[in-house]
Amino acid sequence: MHAPTLVINCGSSSIKYALIPASAESPRQFGLAERLGSAEAILNGTDGRGESFARALPGADHATALETILGCLEGQHPGAVGHRIVHGGERFTRAVLIDDDVVAEIEATAALAPLHNPANLEGVMATRTLFPQLPQVAVFDTAFHQSLPPRAYRYALPEALYRDHGIRRYGFHGTSHAHVSSRADALAGIRGGWLTAHLGNGCSTCAVWQGESLDTSMGLTPLEGLVMGTRSGDVDPGLHAHLARQLGWSLDDIDRVLNRDSGLVGLSGLSNDMRELEQAASEGHAGARLAIEVFCYRVAKSLAALSCALPRLDGIVFTGGIGENASAVRQRIVAALPHFGIALDDDANDATVRGREGRIDAGGPQLWVIPTDEEGRIALETRQLIEEACA
Repeated sequence: MHAPTLVINCGSSSIKYALIPASAESPRQFGLAERLGSAEAILNGTDGRGESFARALPGADHATALETILGCLEGQHPGAVGHRIVHGGERFTRAVLIDDDVVAEIEATAALAPLHNPANLEGVMATRTLFPQLPQVAVFDTAFHQSLPPRAYRYALPEALYRDHGIRRYGFHGTSHAHVSSRADALAGIRGGWLTAHLGNGCSTCAVWQGESLDTSMGLTPLEGLVMGTRSGDVDPGLHAHLARQLGWSLDDIDRVLNRDSGLVGLSGLSNDMRELEQAASEGHAGARLAIEVFCYRVAKSLAALSCALPRLDGIVFTGGIGENASAVRQRIVAALPHFGIALDDDANDATVRGREGRIDAGGPQLWVIPTDEEGRIALETRQLIEEACA
């Protein structure tokens, strides 16, 4: 397929898009329409020359915003549309061509991702109307983790909860873990065993062996696992009942606090932005210092635990906004894993920043910083599926 692929990632009030050329040498066009449905709706993006633009879209819905995005592509017509879908349940183990049955299946999975799947479907429905002649492909965050064995994905709960209600660990950030582990294989010249750490406002770790996910930190929902920007990550399961009994909190109260008021912002009392926390910590802010220490320790603890899934550990890959930018965070995480025998090259670590790929170890198990490219991975899986269908 020689035409570019349009990648769509729809939120409840936003659309992130990228037009990915078939050739890696050609420039991408990308942008973000946000605050949709309000008078402040706006589209910010880049054109075919790499120049930035902004367009006001007062009151625009998803369909109107997509029409505007199409007009900004300057005559470049996509050959297919790839959609990010957060949750595919157990039904979807890889990318699929979208038809009415697939839409119904995604809708049926909405209970597992009520904040994401309905919003993702907004983009699907709008683009199917706007581009009825184009193949539409769903690429699932959870699909990469469908290779987890039962010992990794099952909770120790009554069988009926799994059998009848699908209560199990699914994992997320699959496109990111798939991309950076594949890139690590290419850079190292091996089909190896990697621990990948996607660290941003949302965070997860993954154990990847020869291109397959064997375990990951997120579970039924993206709340499980690491400390994140505003999410608590793992807490005692009894906390929910304790808060309800002792403080009279409702389930909505508990859900809001664990998802929106916890993590880095909850620990620090200041911010969920690692850059602000590092600055504040350097100025003596105790909450910021604690938040960074807990964050790094929990990442290292998760990586150590996930190493049990690998037949062999070849190295660790850092990605995401924090993973790519925060050299001091990487140093703290590696320092908490002395038994891994990893030697950090401090100069290489300090010199590697976002958008730059680099090896930062001084021997032993490898350490890589690899920029994530979820849009590129979605485009790749979209093209591969269409080529298979046409073969």
